Amino acid sequence: MAAIRMSEVTVWRWVAAEQRRAVLLEGIDWTVEAGDHWVILGPNGAGKTTLLNLAAAFSHPSEGSVEVLGETLGKVDMRKLRESIGTVEPGLARRIQGRYTGFEVVLTGATGSIALLHDRIEDRDRARADRLMREIDVEALRDRRFEDCSQGERQRLLLARSLMDEPDLLLLDEPTSGLDLPSRERLIASLDTMAEANPTLPTVTVTHHLEEIPAGITHALLLRAGAVVAAGPIDDTLTSEAVSHTFGVTVAVDGGAGRWFARIAH
Repeated sequence: MAAIRMSEVTVWRWVAAEQRRAVLLEGIDWTVEAGDHWVILGPNGAGKTTLLNLAAAFSHPSEGSVEVLGETLGKVDMRKLRESIGTVEPGLARRIQGRYTGFEVVLTGATGSIALLHDRIEDRDRARADRLMREIDVEALRDRRFEDCSQGERQRLLLARSLMDEPDLLLLDEPTSGLDLPSRERLIASLDTMAEANPTLPTVTVTHHLEEIPAGITHALLLRAGAVVAAGPIDDTLTSEAVSHTFGVTVAVDGGAGRWFARIAH
């Protein structure tokens, strides 16, 4: 069973002021299998967040078919389906209570709530939180208040939180956005550790920058103006030609040891 399967997917919104359809995605065919680690790359307005919202069962396509974890959107209780999907997205950190300790933040993931529901927390949940904090290397943040953590520390805590209810699919929307270099590299190392510890868990990461792609990423999808430029194994997809077309500027793409970067080609 594929974790995500999209066939001829189009998403549009009606712009009342202009009396027209605004096409956000068009003709998307995309499949994510168990154990795949995908990165979605593209400029602002390319449709990355719209695509991720479909994968997260937060929205429906205007046309075409979307299957997530074997369920077809439009024929399933989306709220129930979302219980099997782990997410890390920019607004989540702002919704978590700052007075919670790092350990408590991770524990909230056991119930899929931003509040700590003590009456529903069991000893096995606490044991899993301890193990995940060790795996993600955030044990030092166990007793620190969330509001006193740096942005990078918060993101790593939220990564551990997203794994608490043992999701069947993990989606990360620009997890390294706004981080300085050391914080970015620590989070990327945590993402690689997480992938190694959960080899069958499929992940999808959205980013703007090749430098933010973890070494464990196996596949890439390049989006421009709502359409797929290229998709497939990362070594075959992140070519200078494809990335240049995606971002509308001529760049040279290089990679080594699983990491990537691009520079303007002269």
